[in-house]
Amino acid sequence: MGTTVPNDKTGEILLIDTHAHLDDPKFDEDRAELIDRAFSEAGLKSIITVGCWKAVSGFGSVMSIAESNKDIYAALGVHPHDAAETVGFTGRDPFELMREIALSNKKLVGIGETGLDYHYMHSPKNIQRELFIRHIALARELNLPLIVHSREANEETMDILEAEGVHNGVLHCFSGDMEMAKRALDLGLYISISGVVTFKKAEEMHEVVSHVPIERMLVETDSPYLAPVPKRGKRNEPSFVRYTAAMVAELKGLSEQDVARITTLNAENLFGIGPNYNGKESEKKAKIAYKIRNSLYLNITNRCSNHCTFCAKFRSYTVKGHFLRLSEEPTADELMDAIGADPASRFDEIVFCGYGEPLIRIDIVKEVGEKLKEMGCSIRIDTDGLANLYHGRNVLPELHFVDTISVSLNAPDSDAYLSIIKSPYKENAYPAILFFLREAKKHIAKVVASAVSVPGIDMEATRVVAEDELGVPFRVREYNEVG
Repeated sequence: MGTTVPNDKTGEILLIDTHAHLDDPKFDEDRAELIDRAFSEAGLKSIITVGCWKAVSGFGSVMSIAESNKDIYAALGVHPHDAAETVGFTGRDPFELMREIALSNKKLVGIGETGLDYHYMHSPKNIQRELFIRHIALARELNLPLIVHSREANEETMDILEAEGVHNGVLHCFSGDMEMAKRALDLGLYISISGVVTFKKAEEMHEVVSHVPIERMLVETDSPYLAPVPKRGKRNEPSFVRYTAAMVAELKGLSEQDVARITTLNAENLFGIGPNYNGKESEKKAKIAYKIRNSLYLNITNRCSNHCTFCAKFRSYTVKGHFLRLSEEPTADELMDAIGADPASRFDEIVFCGYGEPLIRIDIVKEVGEKLKEMGCSIRIDTDGLANLYHGRNVLPELHFVDTISVSLNAPDSDAYLSIIKSPYKENAYPAILFFLREAKKHIAKVVASAVSVPGIDMEATRVVAEDELGVPFRVREYNEVG
């Protein structure tokens, strides 16, 4: 597991610790130093410090800590452990206090942590449930995300979230199984990964991280608790979030920079934070060259020759933290400028993909691709396999510079294909893809058929078509996972 730390000096995206308890007494002796360490040494962009109400002290110093640094934000709630303290409490109602602070201080960006904890049972279940629902109502009223705590109460936690229709929030320090994760994702919630993921025996957590789309993940420390390996057993602190991010990268097959970029964007979108945040995709500038892992992808068009019902761009134009909605299509010169110098030494491959069908612009693909090939680059094209129909000719002999072509087969037969893809070529589409794959083998060294695992489509039958009938390798792409 690596420990590379993104930082501003290299132009890389910084991490956000989305859940820390900076007001905890364990930090009293060196709070300023550890905050400085997080930002100046460990490469954090922001910290969200979570304040838990106490009958004797209210929310204590949480807001003053948040106000002490432009990159620290706060969330407030009554922890389920302390729910019983609200019964018969004669002081200022914590919910009134949260409302007042939220309406007057923009540093408050979340409600919680709240939820159910049936491990220690410091508070009766019925009181925990009542306060959980009150938090949900307050978060909805204030239009703030809900930060949910759940321990040994996963089924009931999800039942309440579903019954209350909670769609804006995060399951912090996630410790559930894939079934709980699926229920959370179905609601539109985020899942936050703590240092527990670095523990060798956290096999269930490893499975969750491997299967949950990273576009729905955050990273956190929950400091001063749950320090990750290699700091396990020590006091946790925000700077240690990088170890969690590194393990997520390892499990997802991504670079640590990918994880930082994506989880930071997720956190900024959920909590509405960051110096440039406005939440409007329309005001962002699209990337025409973007890195995922050690491949450089070229976004040359958003046009498509198909309408795939499962296409992620109907929900968002952001892929692995890169915004790809083009206001205009790039020229060959603009693409080469975006690629930069000596790409062969900087990237494993150059991929014509983006958020559209690249072979619609075959002339640009050929012009740029041939230049890159002369520079020693490995070239890949991801395509829907319908370029011959689109252009009215067999284009494959023109792609002699391509090393790998990945073709979206997506189904075992024409009927299944048309059930998930509304192709303008109708019944001609699937046979054209089969021809494209067979013909590609004559001109391109490596030809791969791929399919998105859309529910209801027989992946095994699709594999048989690819491998046995067409004689090409087959790759399954996860449904709702892009990049």
